[in-house]
Amino acid sequence: MDLSGVQNLPLLFFQQARKYGDKPFLWRKVDGTYQPISWTEAARQANLLSRALRARGLQTGDRVCLISENRPEWLIADVAIMAAGGITVPAYTTNTVDDHRYILDNSGAKAVIVSTAKLAQRLVPAASRAPSVEFLVAMEPLGEPPRPPIRWAVWDQMLTEGEAQPDDVEHLAATRKRSDTSCVIYTSGTGGAPRGVMLSHGAILCNCQGAIEVLKPLGLEDNIFLSFLPLSHAYEHSGGQFFPIAIGAQIYYAEGADTLVQNLAEVRPTIVTAVPRLYEVMHGRIAKGLEKMPAFRRKLFERALALGRKQYEHPGTLSFMERIENKVLDALVRKKVAARFGSRLKAFVSGGAPLNYEVGLFFTALGVRLLQGYGQTEAAPVIAVNPVDRIKLHTVGPAMHGVEVKLAEDGEILVRGELVMQGYWGDPEATARTIKDGWLYTADIGRMDEDGYIEITDRKRDLIVVSGGDNVSPQKVEGFLTLEPEIGQAMVIGDKRPFIVALLIPDKDWALAWAKEKGKPEDLSQLVGDKEFRATISAAVDRVNRRLSVIERVRQFILSAEAFSLENEMMTPTLKIRRHVIRKTYGAKLDALYEGRG
Repeated sequence: MDLSGVQNLPLLFFQQARKYGDKPFLWRKVDGTYQPISWTEAARQANLLSRALRARGLQTGDRVCLISENRPEWLIADVAIMAAGGITVPAYTTNTVDDHRYILDNSGAKAVIVSTAKLAQRLVPAASRAPSVEFLVAMEPLGEPPRPPIRWAVWDQMLTEGEAQPDDVEHLAATRKRSDTSCVIYTSGTGGAPRGVMLSHGAILCNCQGAIEVLKPLGLEDNIFLSFLPLSHAYEHSGGQFFPIAIGAQIYYAEGADTLVQNLAEVRPTIVTAVPRLYEVMHGRIAKGLEKMPAFRRKLFERALALGRKQYEHPGTLSFMERIENKVLDALVRKKVAARFGSRLKAFVSGGAPLNYEVGLFFTALGVRLLQGYGQTEAAPVIAVNPVDRIKLHTVGPAMHGVEVKLAEDGEILVRGELVMQGYWGDPEATARTIKDGWLYTADIGRMDEDGYIEITDRKRDLIVVSGGDNVSPQKVEGFLTLEPEIGQAMVIGDKRPFIVALLIPDKDWALAWAKEKGKPEDLSQLVGDKEFRATISAAVDRVNRRLSVIERVRQFILSAEAFSLENEMMTPTLKIRRHVIRKTYGAKLDALYEGRG
Protein backbone atom coordinates (compact mmCIF):
# COMPACT_ATOMS: atom_id res chain seq x y z
CA MET A 1 0.00 0.00 0.00
CA ASP A 2 1.53 3.29 -1.14
CA LEU A 3 0.27 6.61 0.19
CA SER A 4 2.81 8.73 -1.66
CA GLY A 5 0.22 9.74 -4.26
CA VAL A 6 -2.51 10.60 -1.74
CA GLN A 7 -3.15 14.33 -1.84
CA ASN A 8 -4.68 14.87 1.59
CA LEU A 9 -6.43 13.16 4.49
CA PRO A 10 -10.09 13.78 3.51
CA LEU A 11 -9.49 12.38 0.02
CA LEU A 12 -7.91 9.28 1.59
CA PHE A 13 -11.01 8.83 3.75
CA PHE A 14 -13.52 9.26 0.90
CA GLN A 15 -11.48 6.92 -1.29
CA GLN A 16 -11.56 4.22 1.40
CA ALA A 17 -15.28 4.79 2.03
CA ARG A 18 -16.03 4.05 -1.62
CA LYS A 19 -13.85 0.93 -1.48
CA TYR A 20 -15.40 -0.56 1.66
CA GLY A 21 -18.96 0.76 1.20
CA ASP A 22 -21.47 -0.81 3.60
CA LYS A 23 -18.90 -2.75 5.59
CA PRO A 24 -18.74 -1.83 9.31
CA PHE A 25 -16.25 0.91 10.15
CA LEU A 26 -16.91 2.73 13.44
CA TRP A 27 -18.31 0.96 16.50
CA ARG A 28 -19.78 2.48 19.66
CA LYS A 29 -21.64 1.13 22.67
CA VAL A 30 -25.43 1.54 22.46
CA ASP A 31 -27.51 0.11 25.31
CA GLY A 32 -24.61 -2.07 26.40
CA THR A 33 -23.84 -3.50 22.94
CA TYR A 34 -21.38 -2.35 20.29
CA GLN A 35 -23.24 -1.10 17.19
CA PRO A 36 -21.56 -0.27 13.84
CA ILE A 37 -21.58 2.71 11.50
CA SER A 38 -20.66 1.77 7.94
CA TRP A 39 -18.04 3.47 5.82
CA THR A 40 -20.82 4.77 3.58
CA GLU A 41 -22.74 6.31 6.46
CA ALA A 42 -19.63 7.90 7.98
CA ALA A 43 -18.80 9.43 4.59
CA ARG A 44 -22.36 10.69 4.16
CA GLN A 45 -22.27 12.50 7.50
CA ALA A 46 -18.79 13.92 6.88
CA ASN A 47 -19.95 15.21 3.48
CA LEU A 48 -23.07 16.90 4.87
CA LEU A 49 -21.30 18.38 7.88
CA SER A 50 -18.57 19.80 5.67
CA ARG A 51 -21.15 21.48 3.44
CA ALA A 52 -22.97 22.94 6.45
CA LEU A 53 -19.76 24.30 7.98
CA ARG A 54 -18.99 26.19 4.78
CA ALA A 55 -22.56 27.47 4.61
CA ARG A 56 -22.08 28.91 8.09
CA GLY A 57 -19.01 30.81 6.97
CA LEU A 58 -16.04 28.47 7.42
CA GLN A 59 -13.36 29.43 4.93
CA THR A 60 -10.03 27.98 3.88
CA GLY A 61 -7.54 28.18 6.73
CA ASP A 62 -10.11 28.85 9.46
CA ARG A 63 -9.55 26.93 12.68
CA VAL A 64 -12.24 24.79 14.30
CA CYS A 65 -11.75 23.61 17.89
CA LEU A 66 -12.94 20.02 18.48
CA ILE A 67 -13.74 18.90 22.03
CA SER A 68 -15.14 15.42 22.46
CA GLU A 69 -14.53 12.06 24.01
CA ASN A 70 -13.52 9.34 21.51
CA ARG A 71 -16.59 8.54 19.43
CA PRO A 72 -17.58 8.23 15.73
CA GLU A 73 -18.51 11.91 15.50
CA TRP A 74 -14.93 12.88 16.41
CA LEU A 75 -13.57 11.26 13.26
CA ILE A 76 -16.48 12.48 11.11
CA ALA A 77 -16.06 16.07 12.34
CA ASP A 78 -12.29 15.98 11.83
CA VAL A 79 -12.67 14.86 8.20
CA ALA A 80 -15.48 17.37 7.58
CA ILE A 81 -13.43 20.29 8.89
CA MET A 82 -10.42 19.39 6.74
CA ALA A 83 -12.58 18.72 3.67
CA ALA A 84 -14.05 22.22 4.03
CA GLY A 85 -10.53 23.66 3.99
CA GLY A 86 -10.51 24.26 7.73
CA ILE A 87 -7.84 23.34 10.24
CA THR A 88 -8.83 21.08 13.15
CA VAL A 89 -7.72 22.19 16.61
CA PRO A 90 -8.30 19.23 18.98
CA ALA A 91 -8.66 20.01 22.69
CA TYR A 92 -8.62 17.67 25.68
CA THR A 93 -11.89 16.87 27.41
CA THR A 94 -10.11 17.48 30.72
CA ASN A 95 -9.36 21.12 29.89
CA THR A 96 -10.48 23.79 32.29
CA VAL A 97 -12.26 26.99 31.26
CA ASP A 98 -8.90 28.77 31.30
CA ASP A 99 -7.31 26.00 29.19
CA HIS A 100 -10.05 26.35 26.59
CA ARG A 101 -9.77 30.12 26.61
CA TYR A 102 -6.02 29.91 26.00
CA ILE A 103 -6.39 27.55 23.02
CA LEU A 104 -9.30 29.46 21.49
CA ASP A 105 -7.47 32.77 21.80
CA ASN A 106 -4.11 31.40 20.70
CA SER A 107 -5.49 29.57 17.66
CA GLY A 108 -8.06 32.23 16.75
CA ALA A 109 -10.66 29.49 16.29
CA LYS A 110 -13.69 30.56 14.27
CA ALA A 111 -15.93 27.70 15.36
CA VAL A 112 -16.20 25.04 18.03
CA ILE A 113 -17.58 21.50 17.89
CA VAL A 114 -18.37 19.93 21.28
CA SER A 115 -19.94 16.59 22.12
CA THR A 116 -21.97 16.84 25.33
CA ALA A 117 -23.65 19.33 27.65
CA LYS A 118 -21.19 18.35 30.38
CA LEU A 119 -18.16 19.28 28.28
CA ALA A 120 -19.93 22.42 27.09
CA GLN A 121 -20.13 23.66 30.68
CA ARG A 122 -16.39 24.39 30.62
CA LEU A 123 -16.21 25.29 26.94
CA VAL A 124 -19.05 27.79 26.50
CA PRO A 125 -17.79 30.31 29.10
CA ALA A 126 -14.42 30.32 27.32
CA ALA A 127 -15.96 30.54 23.85
CA SER A 128 -18.23 33.39 24.93
CA ARG A 129 -15.16 35.45 25.84
CA ALA A 130 -13.12 34.45 22.77
CA PRO A 131 -13.62 37.20 20.15
CA SER A 132 -12.78 34.92 17.21
CA VAL A 133 -15.48 32.28 17.89
CA GLU A 134 -18.56 32.81 15.70
CA PHE A 135 -20.56 29.60 16.05
CA LEU A 136 -20.77 26.32 17.95
CA VAL A 137 -21.91 22.84 16.92
CA ALA A 138 -23.08 20.32 19.53
CA MET A 139 -23.05 16.58 18.83
CA GLU A 140 -25.82 16.16 21.41
CA PRO A 141 -28.51 18.58 22.68
CA LEU A 142 -27.04 21.01 25.22
CA GLY A 143 -30.14 21.56 27.32
CA GLU A 144 -29.80 25.28 27.90
CA PRO A 145 -28.37 26.75 24.68
CA PRO A 146 -25.39 29.13 24.69
CA ARG A 147 -26.33 32.76 24.93
CA PRO A 148 -25.64 35.24 22.13
CA PRO A 149 -23.40 36.30 20.49
CA ILE A 150 -22.56 32.61 19.81
CA ARG A 151 -24.70 31.03 17.10
CA TRP A 152 -25.16 27.34 17.62
CA ALA A 153 -26.66 24.20 16.12
CA VAL A 154 -26.90 20.52 16.96
CA TRP A 155 -25.42 17.74 14.84
CA ASP A 156 -28.60 16.57 13.11
CA GLN A 157 -29.53 20.16 12.30
CA MET A 158 -26.14 20.66 10.64
CA LEU A 159 -26.60 17.51 8.54
CA THR A 160 -30.00 18.78 7.40
CA GLU A 161 -28.48 22.17 6.54
CA GLY A 162 -25.80 20.39 4.54
CA GLU A 163 -28.39 18.67 2.34
CA ALA A 164 -29.44 22.07 1.01
CA GLN A 165 -25.91 22.92 -0.12
CA PRO A 166 -24.13 21.90 -3.34
CA ASP A 167 -22.53 18.44 -3.20
CA ASP A 168 -19.02 19.62 -4.07
CA VAL A 169 -17.09 18.43 -1.02
CA GLU A 170 -14.67 16.07 -2.76
CA HIS A 171 -14.18 18.51 -5.61
CA LEU A 172 -13.13 21.21 -3.13
CA ALA A 173 -11.09 18.74 -1.06
CA ALA A 174 -9.11 17.97 -4.20
CA THR A 175 -7.85 21.58 -4.19
CA ARG A 176 -6.12 21.04 -0.82
CA LYS A 177 -2.44 20.29 -1.13
CA ARG A 178 -0.51 17.64 0.74
CA SER A 179 1.61 20.44 2.21
CA ASP A 180 -1.42 22.37 3.57
CA THR A 181 -1.95 22.48 7.33
CA SER A 182 -4.41 19.80 8.46
CA CYS A 183 -4.48 20.42 12.20
CA VAL A 184 -2.95 22.36 15.06
CA ILE A 185 -2.38 20.00 17.98
CA TYR A 186 -1.50 21.58 21.30
CA THR A 187 1.15 19.85 23.37
CA SER A 188 -0.08 18.55 26.70
CA GLY A 189 1.88 21.05 28.76
CA THR A 190 4.14 18.83 30.89
CA GLY A 191 6.48 21.77 31.44
CA GLY A 192 4.30 24.87 31.06
CA ALA A 193 1.95 26.54 28.58
CA PRO A 194 1.11 24.30 25.59
CA ARG A 195 2.19 25.22 22.06
CA GLY A 196 0.16 24.66 18.93
CA VAL A 197 1.98 22.25 16.61
CA MET A 198 1.06 22.74 12.93
CA LEU A 199 0.96 19.44 11.06
CA SER A 200 0.46 19.13 7.31
CA HIS A 201 -1.63 16.44 5.65
CA GLY A 202 1.64 15.02 4.36
CA ALA A 203 3.13 14.77 7.85
CA ILE A 204 0.33 12.47 9.02
CA LEU A 205 0.31 10.52 5.75
CA CYS A 206 4.08 10.02 6.14
CA ASN A 207 3.43 8.56 9.61
CA CYS A 208 0.73 6.27 8.22
CA GLN A 209 3.09 5.04 5.50
CA GLY A 210 5.76 4.31 8.10
CA ALA A 211 3.28 2.34 10.20
CA ILE A 212 2.20 0.38 7.11
CA GLU A 213 5.79 -0.67 6.44
CA VAL A 214 6.33 -1.72 10.07
CA LEU A 215 3.12 -3.73 10.47
CA LYS A 216 2.98 -5.20 6.96
CA PRO A 217 4.50 -8.54 8.13
CA LEU A 218 1.54 -8.99 10.50
CA GLY A 219 -1.03 -8.48 7.75
CA LEU A 220 -2.85 -5.27 6.93
CA GLU A 221 -6.26 -6.80 6.16
CA ASP A 222 -9.12 -7.28 8.61
CA ASN A 223 -7.57 -5.31 11.45
CA ILE A 224 -9.48 -4.06 14.47
CA PHE A 225 -8.42 -1.14 16.63
CA LEU A 226 -9.63 -0.19 20.10
CA SER A 227 -9.44 3.59 20.44
CA PHE A 228 -9.06 4.83 24.01
CA LEU A 229 -6.15 7.30 24.15
CA PRO A 230 -7.46 10.85 23.63
CA LEU A 231 -7.91 11.64 19.95
CA SER A 232 -6.75 15.14 20.81
CA HIS A 233 -3.26 13.66 21.22
CA ALA A 234 -1.13 13.29 18.08
CA TYR A 235 -0.37 9.63 18.87
CA GLU A 236 -4.01 8.52 18.74
CA HIS A 237 -4.94 11.05 16.04
CA SER A 238 -2.43 9.52 13.63
CA GLY A 239 -2.06 5.96 14.92
CA GLY A 240 -5.59 5.30 16.17
CA GLN A 241 -7.56 7.20 13.54
CA PHE A 242 -5.85 7.94 10.22
CA PHE A 243 -3.71 4.79 10.15
CA PRO A 244 -6.80 2.56 10.54
CA ILE A 245 -8.47 4.59 7.77
CA ALA A 246 -5.42 4.05 5.56
CA ILE A 247 -5.57 0.25 5.90
CA GLY A 248 -9.38 -0.05 5.93
CA ALA A 249 -9.55 -1.23 9.55
CA GLN A 250 -12.50 -1.12 11.93
CA ILE A 251 -12.33 1.20 14.94
CA TYR A 252 -14.08 0.47 18.21
CA TYR A 253 -14.33 3.27 20.76
CA ALA A 254 -13.66 2.30 24.36
CA GLU A 255 -16.17 3.48 26.93
CA GLY A 256 -13.51 4.76 29.29
CA ALA A 257 -10.47 3.91 31.36
CA ASP A 258 -12.56 2.04 33.95
CA THR A 259 -13.96 -0.38 31.37
CA LEU A 260 -10.82 -0.81 29.28
CA VAL A 261 -10.11 -4.40 30.35
CA GLN A 262 -13.74 -5.33 29.66
CA ASN A 263 -13.65 -3.58 26.28
CA LEU A 264 -10.42 -5.41 25.34
CA ALA A 265 -12.17 -8.74 25.93
CA GLU A 266 -15.31 -7.63 24.04
CA VAL A 267 -13.59 -6.06 21.03
CA ARG A 268 -10.68 -8.50 20.72
CA PRO A 269 -8.52 -5.95 18.87
CA THR A 270 -5.67 -6.96 16.59
CA ILE A 271 -3.56 -3.86 17.26
CA VAL A 272 -3.50 -1.70 20.39
CA THR A 273 -1.62 1.60 20.60
CA ALA A 274 -1.08 2.84 24.13
CA VAL A 275 1.24 4.68 26.48
CA PRO A 276 3.61 2.91 28.90
CA ARG A 277 1.39 3.71 31.87
CA LEU A 278 -1.26 1.32 30.55
CA TYR A 279 1.25 -1.51 30.26
CA GLU A 280 2.56 -0.73 33.74
CA VAL A 281 -0.99 -0.96 35.13
CA MET A 282 -1.64 -4.21 33.28
CA HIS A 283 1.69 -5.58 34.53
CA GLY A 284 0.72 -4.65 38.09
CA ARG A 285 -2.71 -6.27 37.83
CA ILE A 286 -1.29 -9.50 36.46
CA ALA A 287 1.37 -9.52 39.20
CA LYS A 288 -1.29 -9.01 41.88
CA GLY A 289 -3.43 -11.74 40.38
CA LEU A 290 -0.42 -14.02 40.50
CA GLU A 291 -0.32 -13.71 44.30
CA LYS A 292 -3.84 -15.16 44.49
CA MET A 293 -3.14 -18.14 42.22
CA PRO A 294 -2.76 -21.65 43.61
CA ALA A 295 0.90 -22.50 44.19
CA PHE A 296 1.10 -24.90 41.21
CA ARG A 297 -0.31 -22.38 38.71
CA ARG A 298 1.92 -19.65 40.12
CA LYS A 299 5.00 -21.83 39.59
CA LEU A 300 3.96 -22.49 35.98
CA PHE A 301 3.54 -18.77 35.38
CA GLU A 302 6.90 -17.94 36.95
CA ARG A 303 8.57 -20.69 34.93
CA ALA A 304 7.05 -19.29 31.71
CA LEU A 305 8.46 -15.89 32.64
CA ALA A 306 11.90 -17.32 33.38
CA LEU A 307 12.15 -19.32 30.16
CA GLY A 308 10.66 -16.50 28.10
CA ARG A 309 13.19 -14.11 29.55
CA LYS A 310 16.07 -16.47 28.85
CA GLN A 311 14.84 -17.02 25.29
CA TYR A 312 14.78 -13.27 24.64
CA GLU A 313 17.95 -12.21 26.47
CA HIS A 314 20.06 -15.23 25.50
CA PRO A 315 18.63 -16.54 22.22
CA GLY A 316 19.63 -20.06 21.27
CA THR A 317 20.66 -21.06 24.78
CA LEU A 318 17.55 -23.02 25.81
CA SER A 319 18.42 -26.66 26.28
CA PHE A 320 16.48 -29.40 24.49
CA MET A 321 14.37 -30.08 27.59
CA GLU A 322 13.79 -26.36 28.17
CA ARG A 323 12.54 -25.96 24.61
CA ILE A 324 10.03 -28.76 25.16
CA GLU A 325 9.02 -27.26 28.50
CA ASN A 326 8.63 -23.85 26.89
CA LYS A 327 6.31 -25.30 24.24
CA VAL A 328 4.13 -26.85 26.95
CA LEU A 329 4.01 -23.51 28.77
CA ASP A 330 2.77 -21.89 25.56
CA ALA A 331 -0.42 -23.89 25.97
CA LEU A 332 -0.66 -23.81 29.76
CA VAL A 333 0.23 -20.17 30.39
CA ARG A 334 0.79 -17.98 27.34
CA LYS A 335 -2.39 -19.01 25.56
CA LYS A 336 -4.41 -17.98 28.64
CA VAL A 337 -2.61 -14.64 28.79
CA ALA A 338 -3.46 -14.08 25.12
CA ALA A 339 -7.11 -14.84 25.89
CA ARG A 340 -7.18 -11.91 28.33
CA PHE A 341 -6.52 -9.62 25.36
CA GLY A 342 -9.04 -11.29 23.05
CA SER A 343 -6.89 -14.05 21.50
CA ARG A 344 -6.26 -12.29 18.16
CA LEU A 345 -3.88 -9.56 19.26
CA LYS A 346 -1.06 -9.06 16.75
CA ALA A 347 0.83 -6.37 18.64
CA PHE A 348 0.81 -3.85 21.42
CA VAL A 349 2.52 -0.62 20.39
CA SER A 350 3.98 1.59 23.13
CA GLY A 351 4.78 5.26 22.70
CA GLY A 352 4.41 8.68 24.29
CA ALA A 353 6.98 8.02 27.04
CA PRO A 354 9.81 5.57 27.80
CA LEU A 355 8.76 1.96 28.38
CA ASN A 356 10.41 0.34 31.35
CA TYR A 357 12.57 -2.54 30.12
CA GLU A 358 11.28 -4.92 32.80
CA VAL A 359 7.67 -4.25 31.81
CA GLY A 360 8.50 -4.85 28.15
CA LEU A 361 10.36 -8.04 29.00
CA PHE A 362 7.45 -9.25 31.14
CA PHE A 363 5.02 -9.16 28.21
CA THR A 364 7.58 -10.48 25.76
CA ALA A 365 8.30 -13.46 27.99
CA LEU A 366 4.57 -14.17 28.07
CA GLY A 367 4.41 -14.24 24.28
CA VAL A 368 2.77 -10.82 23.84
CA ARG A 369 4.45 -8.83 21.05
CA LEU A 370 5.16 -5.33 22.35
CA LEU A 371 6.70 -2.81 19.96
CA GLN A 372 8.24 0.21 21.62
CA GLY A 373 8.34 3.33 19.48
CA TYR A 374 9.39 6.92 19.87
CA GLY A 375 8.15 10.28 18.71
CA GLN A 376 6.74 13.64 19.63
CA THR A 377 3.87 15.83 18.53
CA GLU A 378 6.27 17.88 16.41
CA ALA A 379 6.86 14.77 14.25
CA ALA A 380 3.18 13.85 13.68
CA PRO A 381 4.20 12.00 16.03
CA VAL A 382 6.07 8.71 15.34
CA ILE A 383 9.78 8.85 14.48
CA ALA A 384 10.96 5.29 15.15
CA VAL A 385 9.52 1.94 16.18
CA ASN A 386 10.76 -1.60 16.66
CA PRO A 387 10.13 -3.94 13.70
CA VAL A 388 7.96 -6.96 14.40
CA ASP A 389 10.62 -9.52 13.51
CA ARG A 390 13.59 -8.11 15.44
CA ILE A 391 12.61 -6.38 18.66
CA LYS A 392 15.20 -4.75 20.89
CA LEU A 393 13.35 -3.82 24.07
CA HIS A 394 15.98 -1.39 25.34
CA THR A 395 15.59 0.67 22.16
CA VAL A 396 12.80 2.47 20.33
CA GLY A 397 13.77 0.79 17.06
CA PRO A 398 15.11 2.30 13.85
CA ALA A 399 13.69 5.35 12.07
CA MET A 400 10.48 4.68 10.18
CA HIS A 401 10.17 4.68 6.41
CA GLY A 402 10.68 8.20 5.03
CA VAL A 403 12.38 9.51 8.16
CA GLU A 404 15.99 10.63 8.51
CA VAL A 405 17.63 10.61 11.95
CA LYS A 406 21.07 11.78 13.01
CA LEU A 407 22.75 12.70 16.28
CA ALA A 408 24.14 16.14 17.07
CA GLU A 409 27.56 16.45 18.71
CA ASP A 410 25.98 16.41 22.17
CA GLY A 411 23.88 13.35 21.30
CA GLU A 412 20.62 15.22 20.65
CA ILE A 413 18.37 13.36 18.22
CA LEU A 414 17.66 15.33 15.05
CA VAL A 415 14.87 14.37 12.65
CA ARG A 416 14.14 15.32 9.05
CA GLY A 417 11.37 14.35 6.65
CA GLU A 418 7.82 15.10 5.60
CA LEU A 419 6.64 14.19 9.10
CA VAL A 420 8.26 17.29 10.69
CA MET A 421 5.83 19.99 11.79
CA GLN A 422 5.44 23.24 9.89
CA GLY A 423 6.11 25.13 13.10
CA TYR A 424 4.43 26.36 16.29
CA TRP A 425 1.26 28.33 15.65
CA GLY A 426 1.95 32.05 16.07
CA ASP A 427 5.40 31.48 17.57
CA PRO A 428 8.12 31.92 14.93
CA GLU A 429 10.85 32.33 17.54
CA ALA A 430 10.15 28.95 19.16
CA THR A 431 9.88 27.43 15.70
CA ALA A 432 13.29 28.79 14.73
CA ARG A 433 14.81 27.33 17.90
CA THR A 434 13.31 23.91 17.19
CA ILE A 435 13.73 23.53 13.41
CA LYS A 436 17.12 24.42 11.93
CA ASP A 437 18.04 23.76 8.30
CA GLY A 438 15.08 21.42 8.02
CA TRP A 439 16.10 19.33 11.04
CA LEU A 440 13.79 18.98 14.04
CA TYR A 441 15.77 19.29 17.28
CA THR A 442 13.93 16.88 19.57
CA ALA A 443 15.63 17.77 22.89
CA ASP A 444 16.05 14.02 23.43
CA ILE A 445 19.52 12.56 23.89
CA GLY A 446 20.31 9.16 22.47
CA ARG A 447 22.63 6.83 20.67
CA MET A 448 22.33 4.47 17.70
CA ASP A 449 23.65 0.93 17.45
CA GLU A 450 25.14 -0.78 14.41
CA ASP A 451 21.65 -1.64 13.11
CA GLY A 452 20.40 1.94 13.36
CA TYR A 453 18.25 1.24 16.43
CA ILE A 454 17.84 4.30 18.63
CA GLU A 455 18.25 4.19 22.38
CA ILE A 456 16.94 7.20 24.27
CA THR A 457 19.30 7.94 27.14
CA ASP A 458 18.13 11.31 28.45
CA ARG A 459 15.84 14.24 27.77
CA LYS A 460 17.34 17.70 27.73
CA ARG A 461 14.31 19.38 29.24
CA ASP A 462 13.85 16.86 32.05
CA LEU A 463 17.50 16.02 32.59
CA ILE A 464 18.67 16.35 36.17
CA VAL A 465 22.20 17.67 36.52
CA VAL A 466 23.26 17.20 40.14
CA SER A 467 25.64 19.71 41.67
CA GLY A 468 28.59 17.39 41.05
CA GLY A 469 27.96 17.69 37.31
CA ASP A 470 26.60 14.19 36.74
CA ASN A 471 23.46 13.67 34.64
CA VAL A 472 20.46 11.66 35.86
CA SER A 473 17.38 10.65 33.86
CA PRO A 474 14.40 11.13 36.20
CA GLN A 475 12.15 8.88 34.12
CA LYS A 476 14.55 5.97 34.54
CA VAL A 477 14.60 6.31 38.34
CA GLU A 478 10.83 6.83 38.50
CA GLY A 479 10.30 3.76 36.33
CA PHE A 480 12.28 1.56 38.70
CA LEU A 481 10.44 2.97 41.73
CA THR A 482 6.97 2.31 40.35
CA LEU A 483 7.83 -1.31 39.53
CA GLU A 484 7.86 -1.98 43.26
CA PRO A 485 4.43 -3.18 44.50
CA GLU A 486 4.50 -0.68 47.36
CA ILE A 487 4.87 2.39 45.12
CA GLY A 488 2.11 3.56 42.82
CA GLN A 489 3.58 6.80 41.48
CA ALA A 490 6.83 8.73 41.85
CA MET A 491 8.57 11.96 40.91
CA VAL A 492 12.23 12.65 41.59
CA ILE A 493 14.16 15.93 41.64
CA GLY A 494 17.80 16.89 42.16
CA ASP A 495 18.77 19.48 39.58
CA LYS A 496 21.72 21.54 40.89
CA ARG A 497 21.44 19.59 44.15
CA PRO A 498 23.92 17.13 45.68
CA PHE A 499 21.65 14.07 45.40
CA ILE A 500 18.24 12.77 44.28
CA VAL A 501 15.11 12.98 46.43
CA ALA A 502 11.63 11.69 45.64
CA LEU A 503 7.93 12.27 46.14
CA LEU A 504 6.25 8.86 46.41
CA ILE A 505 2.57 7.95 46.23
CA PRO A 506 1.99 4.52 47.80
CA ASP A 507 0.02 1.98 45.80
CA LYS A 508 -3.45 2.23 47.29
CA ASP A 509 -4.43 -1.46 47.05
CA TRP A 510 -1.12 -2.60 48.51
CA ALA A 511 -1.30 0.01 51.29
CA LEU A 512 -4.81 -0.96 52.39
CA ALA A 513 -3.88 -4.66 52.40
CA TRP A 514 -0.79 -3.83 54.49
CA ALA A 515 -2.91 -1.82 56.95
CA LYS A 516 -5.40 -4.65 57.33
CA GLU A 517 -2.63 -7.16 58.00
CA LYS A 518 -0.97 -4.87 60.56
CA GLY A 519 -4.21 -3.81 62.24
CA LYS A 520 -3.64 -0.19 61.23
CA PRO A 521 -6.28 2.35 60.10
CA GLU A 522 -7.26 1.64 56.51
CA ASP A 523 -6.87 5.28 55.57
CA LEU A 524 -4.01 6.24 53.26
CA SER A 525 -3.86 9.79 54.57
CA GLN A 526 -3.11 8.39 58.04
CA LEU A 527 -0.80 5.65 56.84
CA VAL A 528 1.66 8.03 55.17
CA GLY A 529 2.46 9.41 58.63
CA ASP A 530 2.93 5.99 60.23
CA LYS A 531 6.58 5.15 61.05
CA GLU A 532 6.24 1.43 60.37
CA PHE A 533 4.52 2.15 57.04
CA ARG A 534 7.26 4.56 56.05
CA ALA A 535 9.91 1.99 56.99
CA THR A 536 8.26 -0.54 54.65
CA ILE A 537 8.28 1.98 51.81
CA SER A 538 11.90 2.79 52.66
CA ALA A 539 12.79 -0.88 52.24
CA ALA A 540 11.28 -0.78 48.75
CA VAL A 541 13.39 2.29 47.92
CA ASP A 542 16.46 0.46 49.18
CA ARG A 543 15.71 -2.43 46.79
CA VAL A 544 15.52 0.04 43.91
CA ASN A 545 18.73 1.80 44.95
CA ARG A 546 20.65 -1.47 44.73
CA ARG A 547 19.81 -1.51 41.00
CA LEU A 548 20.85 2.10 40.37
CA SER A 549 24.22 3.81 40.11
CA VAL A 550 25.43 5.88 43.06
CA ILE A 551 24.38 9.20 41.51
CA GLU A 552 20.90 7.87 40.60
CA ARG A 553 20.02 6.60 44.08
CA VAL A 554 17.18 8.18 46.03
CA ARG A 555 18.62 9.43 49.30
CA GLN A 556 15.43 10.75 50.90
CA PHE A 557 11.73 10.87 50.11
CA ILE A 558 8.39 12.25 51.21
CA LEU A 559 5.05 10.42 51.01
CA SER A 560 1.68 11.72 49.92
CA ALA A 561 -1.75 10.11 49.89
CA GLU A 562 -2.96 12.20 46.94
CA ALA A 563 -2.34 10.44 43.64
CA PHE A 564 -1.27 12.33 40.53
CA SER A 565 -4.42 12.58 38.43
CA LEU A 566 -6.18 14.48 35.69
CA GLU A 567 -8.49 16.04 38.28
CA ASN A 568 -5.67 17.71 40.24
CA GLU A 569 -3.88 18.53 36.96
CA MET A 570 -0.76 16.63 38.03
CA MET A 571 -1.07 14.34 35.01
CA THR A 572 -1.66 15.00 31.35
CA PRO A 573 -4.49 13.21 29.51
CA THR A 574 -1.86 10.79 28.19
CA LEU A 575 -0.81 9.97 31.76
CA LYS A 576 2.51 11.80 31.88
CA ILE A 577 3.27 13.65 35.10
CA ARG A 578 3.22 17.45 35.00
CA ARG A 579 6.42 18.20 36.86
CA HIS A 580 5.88 21.94 37.09
CA VAL A 581 2.41 21.47 38.66
CA ILE A 582 3.68 18.90 41.16
CA ARG A 583 6.58 21.17 42.10
CA LYS A 584 4.14 23.98 42.91
CA THR A 585 2.39 21.75 45.46
CA TYR A 586 5.31 19.80 46.91
CA GLY A 587 8.35 21.91 46.08
CA ALA A 588 8.83 23.33 49.58
CA LYS A 589 8.62 19.89 51.21
CA LEU A 590 11.04 18.40 48.70
CA ASP A 591 13.47 21.29 49.14
CA ALA A 592 13.29 20.78 52.89
CA LEU A 593 14.81 17.31 52.44
CA TYR A 594 18.07 18.98 51.42
CA GLU A 595 18.03 21.08 54.57
CA GLY A 596 17.44 18.17 56.91
CA ARG A 597 13.87 19.25 57.62
CA GLY A 598 12.05 16.56 55.60
